[in-house]
Amino acid sequence: MPDYFERTTEETVPDTAAQHMVRMRDGVRLATDVYLPAGGGQAETVLVRLPYDKNSRYVFFKWVAEIFTARGYAMVVQDVRGKFRSEGHTLGFVGEAGDGYDTIDWIIAQPWSNGIVGMFGDSYYGFTQWAAVSSGHRALRAIVPRVTSADLFGEPHADGTIRDVPWLVHADYVTHFWLDKHIYWRELDWTLRPLTEVFEDYFRAVGKRSAAYDVSVPHRVPLPIYPDGHPFDARPIPVLHAVGWFDNLSIVSMRDYMTLARKPGWASLQYLTADSVDHENFHLSNAPIAEQDDHGVNDQALARMLALYTEPALDFFDVFLKGIREASTLPRVSWHLGHEGYHEAPCWPPPGSREHHLFLADLTAAQAAGGRLAGSEPAGEEAAEWTYDPADLVASSVPNSFAFLHEFPDESAMAGRADVLSFVSGPASSPLDLAGPVDLLITVTSTAPSTYLFAKLLDEAPDGTARLVVRGQGELTDVSGAGQVKIEMGHTGYRLQPGHRLRLNITSSDFPEFVRHPGTGENPWLATTTTPSTQCLRTGPCAPSSLRLTVLGGE
Repeated sequence: MPDYFERTTEETVPDTAAQHMVRMRDGVRLATDVYLPAGGGQAETVLVRLPYDKNSRYVFFKWVAEIFTARGYAMVVQDVRGKFRSEGHTLGFVGEAGDGYDTIDWIIAQPWSNGIVGMFGDSYYGFTQWAAVSSGHRALRAIVPRVTSADLFGEPHADGTIRDVPWLVHADYVTHFWLDKHIYWRELDWTLRPLTEVFEDYFRAVGKRSAAYDVSVPHRVPLPIYPDGHPFDARPIPVLHAVGWFDNLSIVSMRDYMTLARKPGWASLQYLTADSVDHENFHLSNAPIAEQDDHGVNDQALARMLALYTEPALDFFDVFLKGIREASTLPRVSWHLGHEGYHEAPCWPPPGSREHHLFLADLTAAQAAGGRLAGSEPAGEEAAEWTYDPADLVASSVPNSFAFLHEFPDESAMAGRADVLSFVSGPASSPLDLAGPVDLLITVTSTAPSTYLFAKLLDEAPDGTARLVVRGQGELTDVSGAGQVKIEMGHTGYRLQPGHRLRLNITSSDFPEFVRHPGTGENPWLATTTTPSTQCLRTGPCAPSSLRLTVLGGE
């Protein structure tokens, strides 16, 4: 592969902002833009701390600041340490708690600040909000973390004999975004072995290394992300969790919300806004995205998107920063039911929801896409096998899972593969509304020491096209089949239209979004040889394999 690569550098600071170099406790200065409301005087401040160039069109804060300042807020947008115009070593994650604290300290010392600060933003700049919460600064009164998690760089989640599958996207991300101050892009050669060589080849071509990669791959190095303690153990403040049903971080985002909604001290301060969007804020109602609806390139589409993007946060800050509205005017939960519209609820899942099981049936026909999702439990024992071949992987459905709805592909062809078990329901006779968690409960054995399990729930239209509703994955560490395991598939708000069916696909690979399993006990990042394995899915009256849905309404 040629050594060609692209580099993204700083864009121009807009005339509406004043840039300051704000000194941190260790002397490093961070580039910080201040946007002030008209009329002068002191104001509440909304802080954003990000690594993607505070002035880029990609993060669109020139336009966001216009909306916030029009509502009377000062907006402060900062390049984090080591990125773009800011000084310091480029690593990421480490240092955000202290830098957040020091930046808030600087804000409240300014003549335009009234001493009240909130924070806002997506993904990594949602994580920097949690880092600031962990620091315990008293001026930080409320946050709106969007499509993110407090544990973006935390330990992999484990639930009994299931743990997280290594996310290859993370290595891709820290490779391209965290080499130095700028952002680099070069196509990766996924044919190289071992997987680490894919990234070493990239580093040789660019002539730089990513320190963030070196502490992530092939082994995760523990880092002092939260030196003052985890944010969930800090002083509670109001949080508006902004979740996208089609976001590739939706599972961890909802884990944060569900955890804090049950945690003493925090529970009464938790709010949720959940929409049918992906990580890049593309909406189901426009998917797949045509040019006129692509806010990445179309300014009119950007203006439409920003209304949905900012309004929930502004209403939230009007309550918890300005105090000009009562908390009772805010819905505890605002959520979108895909293909239907917006709803409000006092809790999540919403009142009237119930658990409903669809049981995996006709397992012997599942390799030919003929398995069924049945309404009744199995009367006898059934089993189905599939072979996982690391040399013939199931391809990820899109090249960029952050912008999944931009393509929103038809995934019907997946059910025709021999290494995929596929189960389909009968057609819906009336609208079926999903509103809450979806889990897959299954019993699986493997000839490998461990195996990966990937599950996708699709909406299959009468014409045979099938598009994603939710998905989940896990590494099965006990392959004996001694107990049933749960694959967490996330939460959703989604209407299945009359005549449509639910299709469930189960397989052992999703590459290159996730690491390939070598079929052996080796570290998957370092393995150079691979071995096929055979997985066996079982069901029966004592341990029925099933899809557990959360639905609204009657049968």
